[in-house]
This record gives sequence, C-alpha cells and structure tokens, in this order.
Amino acid sequence: MTSTETADAADTRVVWITGAGSGMGAASARHASAAGWRVALSGRDAAAMESVADGIRGDGGAATVLPLDVADREAVTAARDDLVRTWGRIDGLVLAAGLNTPDRRWDDQRMADFDAVVATNLTGTASVIDAALPSLRRRSGVVVIVSSYAAWTFNPVAGVAYTASKAALGGLARTLNAQEAANGVRACHLCPGDVATGFLRHRPVVPDREALAVMLTADDIGRTIQFVLDAPAHMRVDELVVSPVSQV
Repeated sequence: MTSTETADAADTRVVWITGAGSGMGAASARHASAAGWRVALSGRDAAAMESVADGIRGDGGAATVLPLDVADREAVTAARDDLVRTWGRIDGLVLAAGLNTPDRRWDDQRMADFDAVVATNLTGTASVIDAALPSLRRRSGVVVIVSSYAAWTFNPVAGVAYTASKAALGGLARTLNAQEAANGVRACHLCPGDVATGFLRHRPVVPDREALAVMLTADDIGRTIQFVLDAPAHMRVDELVVSPVSQV
C-alpha cells in the first residue's frame, strides 16, 4: 500500500453494525460499503457474517467480522477493542440486533424469554453504544438505533417484552442527543414497520407469501439507514418512521 493509499484508508469512515449477518443489518452493511464506509460486522452467526463480508470485499469494499452476542458485555468490549486496533476509529453505529419470541403474551410468556429479549434489544444496544462512545465523541459520530414501528405506536401483536424493550430505545436516542450534542454525537431512533426478513419466523403466525410481498424489504431499510449515516455533521435525524403502505 502506498502512502497515499494509507492516508486514504485512514480517512475512510468506519461503521460498526450489529445484527449484521442477515436482514436489515446485512443490507445496511452493503449500502454503507457502497457509499465508501469500511464496515465491521457483529452478530452471533459468524458464517453468515463472513458471507456478507466476502460479498463486500468482492465488490471492492473493506469489511471485518467481529462475532459476538450483544448480551455479552465482555464480548462487546473485546470487539470494540479489536475494531479500534484494526482501523483506529469508529464513526458510526448501526444497532440492528434484535430478538423476539412466539410466546409473547402475558398469558403465555416465560420470564426467562422476557429477560433474553430485553437483554438483546435494550441492554445489548446500550452496551454497544457505551463501548463505542469514546470513539464516536472524537469523530462526531452517528448512531442509528434500529427499533420498531411498535415503539412508535402500540402494536397489540408485538409482544410484552418486545414492545417494552423497543419503546425504551427511544429514550436511549433522546438521552444521547441531549447529553452528547456538545461532542457532535447524533442518534436516530429508526422505527421500521413490517419488513420481509427472516425475523418474522418469530411471530406466532408466520406471514405467508402474499403478506410478505407487500412489506418493506431489508434493502429499503438499508437505504434508509444510509441516508442517516451520510447526513452532514450539523444535521440530526432524531426519529424516523418508515412503513409499507399496507401497514395497519
């Protein structure tokens, strides 16, 4: 690598994406790379993330894989350290790791499942933000918290744990914006409606092909996330709700 190429690499922004092995996280990684970002992929499925990373590298982008479960705080810290050692910076976060369970009503849920959903959706999201925040402060960083339509307006079928954990993500975004504006850090609470991804297998009744056909796609959300990532440093997208026209 020449000195010019080294300098160019040092100036290239880095985004750390959780839930990056599939769905909205993987789509976000592909869009970020196409826009010139280096992407760090985190999640529990290392093989799936390597496949995403291989595709990005095959298209001329830069990607690294940092497997972890966001509910494991020590693993989050270790991944942050690896990322900073590898690329020296974190300019953006896309927090797309999520969990739900088919048994999601008060009359059938198990508190162990409730804890797992909250640990991934809320506590895990907060852990990644906390780990990355020192680097984000140095870079006027941007945080995209992939929440849910159920956080924006009540959805009776989303479930107790999912609704509670996703609604709390709006508070994470607002506190970041209130407390970190002086450091240039900006957070977006992104609330997608129905998106046709594998995550829907967690529903008590899995949507059929006809229902999936009218939903948003992961690529729709990837492009939406990229709009937020590429917004100028003086612009903050506090909350963004996107839904298919079929959303009820």
